[in-house]
Amino acid sequence: MKKGFYLIAVLAVAILGSCSGKKDNETIEKKEEKPVVKLAKVSARPVAQIQEYTATVEPEVKNNIAPASPVRIERILVEVGDRVAKGQRLVEMDANNLKQLKLQLENQEIEFKRIDELYNVGGVSKSEWDAAKTALDVRKTSYKNLLENTSLLSPISGVITARNYDSGDMYSGGNPVLVVEQITPVKLLINVSETFFTKIVKGSPVSIKFDVYGDEEFTGEISLVYPTINADTRTFPVEVKLRNLDSRVRPGMFARVTVNFGTVEHVVVPDQAIVKQAGAGDRYVFVYNNGKVSYNKVELGRRMGAEYELISGVDNNSQVVIAGQARLLDNMEVDVN
Repeated sequence: MKKGFYLIAVLAVAILGSCSGKKDNETIEKKEEKPVVKLAKVSARPVAQIQEYTATVEPEVKNNIAPASPVRIERILVEVGDRVAKGQRLVEMDANNLKQLKLQLENQEIEFKRIDELYNVGGVSKSEWDAAKTALDVRKTSYKNLLENTSLLSPISGVITARNYDSGDMYSGGNPVLVVEQITPVKLLINVSETFFTKIVKGSPVSIKFDVYGDEEFTGEISLVYPTINADTRTFPVEVKLRNLDSRVRPGMFARVTVNFGTVEHVVVPDQAIVKQAGAGDRYVFVYNNGKVSYNKVELGRRMGAEYELISGVDNNSQVVIAGQARLLDNMEVDVN
């Protein structure tokens, strides 16, 4: 009998101990239900409004060198890569027609001189003199036009960038005989968001980098601001000019243009605070207040090293979560580490 009582007592103690242990475990689990987070206080400060644009280098001026009508090419005097001066002779076309027209012009001048002398002594009428003068002027114009299309001169100082014919070829239209481009200076065209329309200023300096020259920076300036906004893209063209006195930059190069639009007071947060919503491109930040966190959608600005500029979404002097976001939900109570 005593033995049976002893067993019953042992079982009761075991059951009580088990219940007590279960309650302790439940208490521990309840304590662990609150996620533990790490916070950082953030504030607004002046942030440089820097935007980067890509562009392709273009010549300041590009001229196609070709005659106005089909004619045989007598001789091409330059080659691709040659530097040429304004007014320099580049191509000589077949001159047979020019020679014939020159003889006709000389005869026309002699004839007009004769009529002019007769007119001065009353030998011909005013209408006859006018007709002779008109004929001479037409012949002079024809000769001048043919002369310009027989000796092709460069209208600019620049570099020959294309040659599409050889000496002796028949020019029949289509591609020009030569292409000459002015590369001092060069220009770049960027498309700027209408947000900055009132902030872009002609003459402002810009920084330019070229992939071919690595991190080396070149300084250009805004030379032209187009006055209208493209309704489809909500952008407007801006022309940037680079003096390029050493001719290191050439048309066709890929460039990155950085424009500084001044500074604006914006909240800056550590990059650890930014949370990307799964399946979307939206970004969020958990903001801590009175023991709870709120799930705030934010608009990102510049990334500056280990920090992000926020255009909107977080108030000045807020506390944001920078660690422990994995288990967080909107309006959830948390413990702070």
